[in-house]
Amino acid sequence: MVNSNTGQLSAFPQQPRSNQRFAQQLPPHDISAEEAVVAAILLDETALVKVSAILQSDDFFDVSCKAAFEASLLLEERGEQITATTVGHELERLGLLDTVGGEKFLAEVISKHFTAEGVEAHARIVRRDGLYRQAIEGFNLLLQKAYEGGADQESVISMAEELLLNIRGAVGSGDFQRISEILEEMLANADDDENLSERVVESGFHDLDAQLNGGFQRGNLIIVAARPGHGKSALALNFARHCALESTGTVALFSLEMSGIELAKRLLASESGISSPKLTYDDEHEVELQKVMTAHGSLSDANIYINEQGDLTVAEIRAAAKRMKAEQGLDLLIVDYLQLVSSAQRYDSPVASVTQISRTLKQIARELDVPVIAAAQLNRAVEQRKPHIPILSDLRESGSIEQDADVVMFIYREAEYHKSEDPQDWPPDLDPRQAKIIIAKHRNGATGVIDLHWEENLATFKEYELYSEPAGNPQETSFSDF
Repeated sequence: MVNSNTGQLSAFPQQPRSNQRFAQQLPPHDISAEEAVVAAILLDETALVKVSAILQSDDFFDVSCKAAFEASLLLEERGEQITATTVGHELERLGLLDTVGGEKFLAEVISKHFTAEGVEAHARIVRRDGLYRQAIEGFNLLLQKAYEGGADQESVISMAEELLLNIRGAVGSGDFQRISEILEEMLANADDDENLSERVVESGFHDLDAQLNGGFQRGNLIIVAARPGHGKSALALNFARHCALESTGTVALFSLEMSGIELAKRLLASESGISSPKLTYDDEHEVELQKVMTAHGSLSDANIYINEQGDLTVAEIRAAAKRMKAEQGLDLLIVDYLQLVSSAQRYDSPVASVTQISRTLKQIARELDVPVIAAAQLNRAVEQRKPHIPILSDLRESGSIEQDADVVMFIYREAEYHKSEDPQDWPPDLDPRQAKIIIAKHRNGATGVIDLHWEENLATFKEYELYSEPAGNPQETSFSDF
């Protein structure tokens, strides 16, 4: 690119003059506010509790104020009184007293700010400037990546989205609402809550919906977990199909393992009842073809949108879902499956990465006010014990999935563990068609077990009572029944 000032070629375009001017400035900070916070902590024993709910040590720009704040936190953890003397001794123990300017610094701070009044307002100033500096640091890194260019533009876009998501989350943290305000909000929205069907997305399975207080609640993160081959994708497709066809909702399905063609074939087989649907005319299979074409027409009208990109980051999922919500509406978001989601940032371990992903999926559910269903793979521990019933600890190597989820359900098909055996050696009461959906966590309701029917040839689930012999209502099942 030609430099308009020198007439010479330059490797990169010059930064705008405004950016050059900002680069010469110190990042946002307010030393007076930081000193006022430290002084309040030294003067008022309740001040630290107030400010620690608002800001963190990294929000301080001045190293002396930051050190004094951190020393105060250490004293608080040990249950010791916080005064200028004790903070000075703690700084000396840490080898930081000379760094901050000695006890003279603490005395000067108190002399300049001799009251704890307004400490929360001062803390918010410190927090605000800390967020600005965080944004500057992040966007400088983003700017560097953008200047480097290259073919991987998606990683730059993903980094920008994740940066904004983290900052947005930080801005909203630490705020409290008085119970009276929450109750007033409930009364104001009472009319909306009267129509339960508008607040839930039905699963399509009567007993499961009953167990989940009507269906999947908007704003909830629902984890559907199982070992490979037990039907995670199939059950997710069941949910998508019912939401789109029976409830005329809009579904966004992020498939990180299967292609759109594979998913379409499964949906077509499930809808038509034909295990290997053909779309070309055949005299010998005219009846089957008619069923397939009828199913094809129904599915074509369904608002199911599939994203089959295999290396999506959680920030890209959030951005795509947000666009879908604005342009098409959105009633259900499905991610298949969670451990395949990428992260724009590097983490020390896969556990840390999955933790960030599950937390962000929960944020997406609340932000977009939709249920987010994420399929997840269980670890091998379930295969090492008998019976092979999944439990919550089977998720614990996968970050904070269990803590972040509002609902955790497991798919348990005992017949899957006997596939390599001769059917004559199977337990006498083993039903290869039976699948149990174990609701192991339900934040807003009861846990329990639901029976479904598994159709192997169609790779789909159906209501168990429709296939049980003799016909009738399914018996209630509890964990103790296993």
